[in-house]
Amino acid sequence: MKKLQSILKKIGVVPIVIAVIALIIMIIAAVTYDGHIASNNIWNAFVAAFTSSILGMAHWFGSNYGWGIVVFTIMVRLLILPLMVFSIGSMMKMQVVQPKLKALQAKYPGKDTESRQLMMAEQQALYKEAGVNPFASFLPLIVQMPILIALYQAISSSQELRSGEFLWLALGNRDPYFILPILAAVFTFASSWLSMQSNPDQSGVTKFMPYIFPVVIFFSALAVPSALSLYWVVSNAFQTAQTLVYQNPFKIKREREIKLAAEKRMQRKIAKAKRSRKK
Repeated sequence: MKKLQSILKKIGVVPIVIAVIALIIMIIAAVTYDGHIASNNIWNAFVAAFTSSILGMAHWFGSNYGWGIVVFTIMVRLLILPLMVFSIGSMMKMQVVQPKLKALQAKYPGKDTESRQLMMAEQQALYKEAGVNPFASFLPLIVQMPILIALYQAISSSQELRSGEFLWLALGNRDPYFILPILAAVFTFASSWLSMQSNPDQSGVTKFMPYIFPVVIFFSALAVPSALSLYWVVSNAFQTAQTLVYQNPFKIKREREIKLAAEKRMQRKIAKAKRSRKK
């Protein structure tokens, strides 16, 4: 119970309230949809709930299925906002303890079993002391995977979504002008790049990550229906805005520089005091 309270405290009240409101809106959209979508097992019921929610939202906009997907995507992002806030908090703490982790790796090269065990023990102690969960950053990705699969199946199984049109798009077909794949890649790069800028210790692999993900997203978006590409565009645009709000690298860098300057001033004062005592 205490651990749950600690997690809720880290997340804050606002993201949780926003998530609850988003869930209520999604449920209302699904319930108010007057059509019937058959389901014969738990997974199909999950897909049917998503389909009903998208179609219900689309009917709010005059049966515009593109707007239904846009609003549904925003509701999904708001629904998982508490997870994202918790993940970002853990990520920021991981960045702080990164130098200590490197020191542990240098202390225990891991050439033998005993060395690896000692390093793991001290690493776990370090995580516990800093309140870090190294797996927290994977939570939003794990949650979003079934959502993506369910959305793909919803598009495939719903005649309305397959035949729907939005701007220049036939939602059931690929984007003929490659605009959505390009936008999906651009917003993926923006969110990844902004997220990485707050990390003071970037390795060679880490530096390339903001350039790898957009390429993967671009070619994936080329191969899927426009409805799914639209989801990626809106979702990654939301992610970019979310990063600026909760993980603003410019603000973090500025605060880090102020802290470093204060530490240097303190070190100079200590050094000056030591010289004065020697005299």
